[in-house]
Amino acid sequence: MPRAWPGTPTRAGSGNRSQGRGDQGTIVTIVADDPTVPGRSHLGPDAVITWVIVAIEYAIVISLLAVAGIVLVRTVLDFLDQWSSFPGTVVGAIDGILVVIILLDIVHTVFRHLRTSVFPVRPFLVIGILAGVRDILSASAHLTLSTHLANVDFNDTLISLGVGVGVVVFLLLGLFILRISGHSDEID
Repeated sequence: MPRAWPGTPTRAGSGNRSQGRGDQGTIVTIVADDPTVPGRSHLGPDAVITWVIVAIEYAIVISLLAVAGIVLVRTVLDFLDQWSSFPGTVVGAIDGILVVIILLDIVHTVFRHLRTSVFPVRPFLVIGILAGVRDILSASAHLTLSTHLANVDFNDTLISLGVGVGVVVFLLLGLFILRISGHSDEID
């Protein structure tokens, strides 16, 4: 039986079919040169390219985890070191923690793609919403904590705030449409 790999969509359990949908609406991928099938070349070009792509994706996951860990440690250290300017450090801590959450959501989505060969839409909508909320919080904090803002800075911050709100509203609308359409990215 062929093995599922990223690259060529096929129907689960169909054997000879080259593409289609699985039982749950997810696309399952089959590689013709599966390196684990006896009698097939273990070093065919498709197999080598597939393994290189998977290795790079795992390197990306590990790199994102390292960056998330570094950002979290730096955020906590900066928060504890600059205790005297409390309002500013709280905003910085929230900003750093939201960046870590966004990075972890990206890692989770990429890792899920590696395990299932499915690239879901919903996590990216959630990541976009989190990024929009982060921008809204940052713009709001900039307006609140700045003692003196020039007219241009004030207008730029309001535009940034409006764009952030617009992005969040449209992504929430996309998430709502995804939910009512009955499409599910969840793996059973």
